[in-house]
Amino acid sequence: MNINIPERFWKFATFAALMFGVFLAAGTIRTLKSVNYVGANPTQTNTISVDGSGDAYAVPDVATYSFTVNDTEKTVADAQSKATDKINAALKVVRDSGVADKDIQTQYYSINPQYQYQNAVCPMNASSGVSSSNGVMVPATPIYCPPGKQTLTGYQVSESVNVKLRDLTKAGSLLTALGSAGVTDLNGPNFSVDNPDSVQATARAKAIADAQSKANELAKELGVHIVRVVSFTENNGSAPRPVMYAMNASAGAIDKAAPVPEIAAGQQKVTDSVSVTYEIQ
Repeated sequence: MNINIPERFWKFATFAALMFGVFLAAGTIRTLKSVNYVGANPTQTNTISVDGSGDAYAVPDVATYSFTVNDTEKTVADAQSKATDKINAALKVVRDSGVADKDIQTQYYSINPQYQYQNAVCPMNASSGVSSSNGVMVPATPIYCPPGKQTLTGYQVSESVNVKLRDLTKAGSLLTALGSAGVTDLNGPNFSVDNPDSVQATARAKAIADAQSKANELAKELGVHIVRVVSFTENNGSAPRPVMYAMNASAGAIDKAAPVPEIAAGQQKVTDSVSVTYEIQ
């Protein structure tokens, strides 16, 4: 053989360098071509978008109440003692109505000092008397008036409680019983659905069915076929809103012999809406 080892080496090196150059050139061409597609959608598809809405109705199964007890005494201990007696009496009424402890929640407990503003006595000008010019009596005038002051008169203890009633047949009787228990700021019942997610799911399913029906009708009119869903958006639907019975009582506002009012829970409407985009061909 005439070819020695160095000649083989240089031939191989030259061939490798040539192939590497070709590889780099091809990569550069691909990169330059890809610049033309920056920001472009690589998968151009034909689509239609439709909106759908759905309503669901639910009968409230929970009624909530809130009330407060207050007592003001000369000392904190006396105010707490009296307030405790009142709140215990109110909670007994609640529990006697079948409300479980898990559905009774204290919202706040506060102790606040009570003050009374007192004006100071203004010293009078003792030199005022008969006028030397015409003999007319001149009324005494104050020399100065010191500022008034706040005087501590006692302490007020307040406790606010939220109650959730699940037996709506007792909604009226609980309202009357709480009013007779000497509570203040009695509000309720506020009717709501204990599990709003299930109602919302029903409304959503109707909204999707409405969108599908609209898409099928539109595709028929356009003479195209629906392939698949490419995007889906659920708009913020309206959850069941609490319905408040018109009742706000203060201590003594409800007589102990007050009749039990008839309370109607009615029903609540829940709306959901969706936006769906379909690929067509």
